[in-house]
Amino acid sequence: MGPLLTNTLWRCYATKLTGPQKTLMARGLPKKEPIIGVQDIIVVASGKGGVGKSTVAANFACSMAKLGKRVGLLDGDIFGPTIPLLMNVHGEPVVNDRNLMIPPQNYNVKCLSMGMLIPVESSVIWRGPLVMSAIQRLLKGADWGLLDVLVIDTPPGTGDVHLSLSQHAPITGVILVTTPHTAAVQVTLKGARMYEKLNVPIFGVVENMRYTICENCNQRLEFFKDSDINSLPRKLISLPLDSQIAECNESGVPVVIKYPDSKYSNLFNQLAEDITKILSEKSCKQNKDNNSSQ
Repeated sequence: MGPLLTNTLWRCYATKLTGPQKTLMARGLPKKEPIIGVQDIIVVASGKGGVGKSTVAANFACSMAKLGKRVGLLDGDIFGPTIPLLMNVHGEPVVNDRNLMIPPQNYNVKCLSMGMLIPVESSVIWRGPLVMSAIQRLLKGADWGLLDVLVIDTPPGTGDVHLSLSQHAPITGVILVTTPHTAAVQVTLKGARMYEKLNVPIFGVVENMRYTICENCNQRLEFFKDSDINSLPRKLISLPLDSQIAECNESGVPVVIKYPDSKYSNLFNQLAEDITKILSEKSCKQNKDNNSSQ
């Protein structure tokens, strides 16, 4: 049995082990090592696909940069990378003399994606070990410089990418993204349970495509009057389904950049401010704990 499978099985059954067994199994887990120069790592995730994770990740990263933060954005979706399109970053990254990729920058955000390393029309047909190796290369094989926040856009599901990230990188917290319909909420809840089992903090939920604003009467039209969204962790913001956001995605200019004064940009800016407050409180608590232990 290979080490990757051993670690995965350990994560699945750790809650059933106690005492010496748990201590012995833990020795086989990879050691979490910080990424040089990166202060906080925020994962944008959802068990469900098609709920707008990449849109949230791109706009959230840009809103954090507008707050004056040094921001990086890593596309963790190996099979279906979309960050190059959403952030208008293309071409293979330059490699420095230490064999580290230098992430290209746009909108004051450093970006890196598998989509920059393969032709647009090509597909990646890999098994788990190769996917996990690629994630490690993107994560730690890059010269990110000094970053306040590294945002990681993750693929659907609760598989290899999520396990690899949680095992190898000190994730500060997770932003979950879901649409309000029952199927999405139920699968997103599974994603939340996974991160809870991995002892990764969950900041909250972004509810996407909940409503739209009528262009004629300017009234808010709800798509989902009944929803199980309250079964998830606390809601951070609720986003609409809107042609303006879709237009920005297609053009490679995030809505917070193209329409900085729009109500949609204000929602993403609110999200960035809320997360910044959480990070600040975490930092203050760490400093307090460090001082008390000295």
